[in-house]
Amino acid sequence: MPEFTIETTYHLPVFRHATYSADTPEAACRLAIEDKDWSGQREDYESSGETYVTGIWEAADAAYRGQPIRVPRHFGEALQRKAAHFELMLGLLKIIAGDAKAGRATAPEWLAKSEWAIALGEAILDGSRGPDEPAADGGDPDA
Repeated sequence: MPEFTIETTYHLPVFRHATYSADTPEAACRLAIEDKDWSGQREDYESSGETYVTGIWEAADAAYRGQPIRVPRHFGEALQRKAAHFELMLGLLKIIAGDAKAGRATAPEWLAKSEWAIALGEAILDGSRGPDEPAADGGDPDA
């Protein structure tokens, strides 16, 4: 049976408390954002993010040796999956809105892609694997 080395990651929030003198809350927020002194930082383990896969290699203890295997998208970080999906949905919406403004029917392939994108968006929100996008060349849809 093959072995795989899997690298997983999670984000650990780091915070600090500092007092700033300012005329408004917005000005105080700006001072806090611009403050480079993190000497009093603390880690917030209770609010750490989800665990997600950042690397795969075939063989035991093979991280960063040899050719990495592509991580299936549904094992990636949810925030990145949502951002990528937002870009896809925006593109599809622009196509469909453009067709509506021009008074033409949206091509069936764009409607099919939209239906797939809706199912994928629902899977992302549910934290589950989404439907595979049909590959144009008949190859691996996750490639």
